[in-house]
Amino acid sequence: MSRCRPEILVVGSGPAGLSAALEAAGFGASVIVVDENDTAGGQLFKQIHKFFGSARHKAGMRGIDIGRALLREVERLDIELHLRTTAVGVFDGEVALVRDEEELEVLRPARIILATGAMENPLSFPGWTLPGVITAGAAQTFINIHRVSVGERVLMVGSGNVGLIVAYQMMQAGCEVAAVVEARPEIGGWGVHASKIRRMGCQIYTSCTVKQACGQDRVSRVTLQDVDGSFRFVPGTERELDVDTVCIAAGLSPRAELARMIGCSFLHVPDLGGFMPLHGANMETSHGGVYIAGDIAGVEEASSAMEEGRLAGLSAAASLGYVCQPVAERRKREIAESLAALRMGPLAQDRAVAKRKVVGAYEQR
Repeated sequence: MSRCRPEILVVGSGPAGLSAALEAAGFGASVIVVDENDTAGGQLFKQIHKFFGSARHKAGMRGIDIGRALLREVERLDIELHLRTTAVGVFDGEVALVRDEEELEVLRPARIILATGAMENPLSFPGWTLPGVITAGAAQTFINIHRVSVGERVLMVGSGNVGLIVAYQMMQAGCEVAAVVEARPEIGGWGVHASKIRRMGCQIYTSCTVKQACGQDRVSRVTLQDVDGSFRFVPGTERELDVDTVCIAAGLSPRAELARMIGCSFLHVPDLGGFMPLHGANMETSHGGVYIAGDIAGVEEASSAMEEGRLAGLSAAASLGYVCQPVAERRKREIAESLAALRMGPLAQDRAVAKRKVVGAYEQR
């Protein structure tokens, strides 16, 4: 066991974590990044679609190319990146890490940035434990990382951006997406994504969900049924669909176990994924010296996660004296303006309002 005091420890090497590390290291702070996975980049390497927005937001670039660019910068700045390293606990400021499932190391960083992302929400119904029922994230990993088809005829449950994008990517990979169903009365994701799969012949049914899945060794059929405004089944609207795969895109929730262990205050914000650590405009939590960025700070898009990562990295470096106040304030304004631009769309309005409420609650605590 070893104990050392790095200046900044970043937990998570997804878009938020890498952006935080790059921002802090760019101002001269020493940074260590740890991630439990075999590869860095997080969800970016599953995202083969092109990003929207401005040049600052990597418009026109595919997620996988953005991930590669970030990792090149990490190498250029000589940032320590430790993969297959899990942060298993934080005790009195000491972070316990387990490398390769066997070697224990303890660090006591001056600042901690948690960029641990989010986890997929389950959806239970009769037959949901049958082989062939998977999450959208698992499907995306299979087709975009391992080049393995998840099935021949797929039902997608959920019409948020994740459901629509993964449905399109499965169709690109040769799967037939029989339909996308959405319990709410309207599509949850961007119209451009819905239009793409509709042009390819995929039906989207709103106010409809899965009643049950049937099959012997795996899913072979699902029963769909309409729901009313209170999400109760409407009698007499059942219909069956032959599929061998049910893909669930029921939203995401912040992964915040380490923040709870540290003792950060929490807030329940439905528009941002549920329970999340309270944080201020600089991404600092109620526990001084601990910052958050990305989906742990509220589930949004990868572009927002990268900007929040930059803000957390900048704030951590500034708190250690690496950034003079005028430069820090100017840079924070630039990032704030960029985040505001990302939250201007009609589907992002609720998240923008929710973010302001979180910051307001932090300031009033």
